Amino acid sequence: MARLSLARRLLKIFHPEGIPWPGTAFYNAISETSVFQRHYDLIAKDILNYCSGESILDVGTGPGWLLVKLHQRSPRLRVMGLDVSPSMVAKAQKNMANAGLSDIIEIKEGEASRMPFADGFFDTVVSTGSIHHWKEPTYSLNEIYRVLKYGWYALMYDLVSDTPTSVLKERAHEFGRLKMLLLWLHTFEEPFYSRKDFELLARPTLFKEGRTQFVGLFYCLILKKGKSLNNNTT
Repeated sequence: MARLSLARRLLKIFHPEGIPWPGTAFYNAISETSVFQRHYDLIAKDILNYCSGESILDVGTGPGWLLVKLHQRSPRLRVMGLDVSPSMVAKAQKNMANAGLSDIIEIKEGEASRMPFADGFFDTVVSTGSIHHWKEPTYSLNEIYRVLKYGWYALMYDLVSDTPTSVLKERAHEFGRLKMLLLWLHTFEEPFYSRKDFELLARPTLFKEGRTQFVGLFYCLILKKGKSLNNNTT
């Protein structure tokens, strides 16, 4: 089972599961910067490598930018966002309205550990930068398993506390050293998992196993419902 260090366990205890106001306004502003928008685009592209279905749920959707990127890349998809923070939901809904997507992309308020959807409702479930906030990640991943269709993927993306130097250097070349330094400093004040602990999150869940890879600066835990990850067909 994944184990955080004492310092990060304390951070997790006092760290809110959702971002409250006025933090939502600050996070929305940060998420509009080029380094975040580029990563949303990279992640959207990666998600579509696994999703050939019609519906995607983004858990902990935040400002909703990933949903916009997914819609831009594949307008036929039914994409929906879920976030536990009422003020973040309001911000994401405003962003959808400003993008002219209010009638296409729905944002709901709800907890990752208790989602308001029927069993097997989605073809793909994703989460970006959210899982380190979850107080009960095992319960939440089991809930993702429940709402996911059999044989399909869940993709959990997050920063990790021990990103390899080679990955940081590669991204610094693309985005600049200052932006990478700011993201690196961010890992000290958030309860991010190490790579090993992130990989171990799957073991106590109904998924049982997962595999990992970097997508930009984000580490992705790839999970599949009911079929071996060695079988990539859906």
